[in-house]
Amino acid sequence: MALDLAPVLSRVEGDFDGAVSRLCDFLRIPSVGTDPAYDAETKRCAEWLAAQLRDIGMEASVRPTPGQPVVVAHDTSAPEGAPHLLYYGHYDVQPADPLELWETPPFEPSLVEGPRGTRVVARGAVDDKGQVMTIVEALRAWKAEHGRLPCRVTVFVEGEEESSSRNLVPFLEANRDELKADVCVISDTNMLGVDEPAITYMLRGMVYNEVTLHGPAVDLHSGMYGGAVPNPINELCRILGQLHDGQGRVQVPGFYDDVQEIAEEEARAWQQIAFDEKAFLASVGLDRSVGEEGRTVLERVWSRPTCDVNGIWGGYQGEGSKTVIAAKASAKLSCRLVPNQDPQKIRAGLRRFFEERTPPGCRIEVTEMGAGAAIRVPTDSPWLAGARRGIEDAFGKPPAMIGCGGSIPVAAAMQRVLGLDTLLVGFGLDDDRVHSPNEKFELACYRKGIRTHAAMLLRMAEAQR
Repeated sequence: MALDLAPVLSRVEGDFDGAVSRLCDFLRIPSVGTDPAYDAETKRCAEWLAAQLRDIGMEASVRPTPGQPVVVAHDTSAPEGAPHLLYYGHYDVQPADPLELWETPPFEPSLVEGPRGTRVVARGAVDDKGQVMTIVEALRAWKAEHGRLPCRVTVFVEGEEESSSRNLVPFLEANRDELKADVCVISDTNMLGVDEPAITYMLRGMVYNEVTLHGPAVDLHSGMYGGAVPNPINELCRILGQLHDGQGRVQVPGFYDDVQEIAEEEARAWQQIAFDEKAFLASVGLDRSVGEEGRTVLERVWSRPTCDVNGIWGGYQGEGSKTVIAAKASAKLSCRLVPNQDPQKIRAGLRRFFEERTPPGCRIEVTEMGAGAAIRVPTDSPWLAGARRGIEDAFGKPPAMIGCGGSIPVAAAMQRVLGLDTLLVGFGLDDDRVHSPNEKFELACYRKGIRTHAAMLLRMAEAQR
């Protein structure tokens, strides 16, 4: 018997207050997976999520890893031959620091009125707990209304995404057979606006390194030694200042060797996207864009590689003065990569860049902290066609096909280890303050996210037929 979507969407609406309440319960758990001080809370968060999945009739368990646990749940209530969807998300969140910039406590979710209606403000609101719950609540509505799902479903939620997913690939490899599916679905990306849905078909990859320039054996008095010995802070700043040329291009050896221009058809499609560059910049207090010359903002953040210094430190940083030449200085760097760039080739180029510029008497140390390739999702698959139809059911309009400047390393891992393409259907907005104080998720986006995933379950089943 064919399943009817309409009563499922009605149930989503009727239980939306409950969905918001459950999201707030999720957000109250400070699952800062990067900080060992929060290990107990992070594990409690995994248990909470597994309990929610069991409550809606799934076989759910919390699996240990050498780091934070993962949650795995299965539902096989769909008819034989139905497609199998693997949903991925993460329950860990970024640290809340700096706490003094939060308008409300980061782990006490607040419902706040804004220009687009009510929003929930808390760490993890949109990255990624709110988006994970759009999936959970869609599954809940289907099971409550029909007692089964249109597709076979596996839910896989990890607790180390914010710390480079260091145990993800070993877990995928060890559980390859259990995690087999037809396609992976991820909600950890953005829309173009609260009423402007999108499917992300390009994601940049990343290489993350920490560099330390060592100089004198100990900190030195700047009066007795200044001008006579290398100053690691001065020298590291000089090297970092050479990362880009006057046109904004990265000067790491071989950096652009494998970078390809987007196709003319893509360029025309991007030009038709209703992207407000001024509003995009104004939302972060800026009035102009910088970067690689001759490129639009969308090109710079979707289809061009970058290299950025994410942190720099050395020497005395306390109150008052201390005239010291530090023994060492350090910086953290991230390179966002585009399709066809090899993360290991870029990493080797970075090492060569710093080694060639290390001054006499100093030593450079490069620590590798994570790497992942960029991905490009096929736009002609039946799964993407089903996702488009589901989005139209929820929004009343087709989605835009967009790129994303961020990195979701699991998407490349899903392709490499499990052979799965990934559908990136997210519901965040550019102004959600991801990783920043006062992170938020618009309830309008949360509602449409639940409705979209509910519709996609049916449309994906139809797409296979």
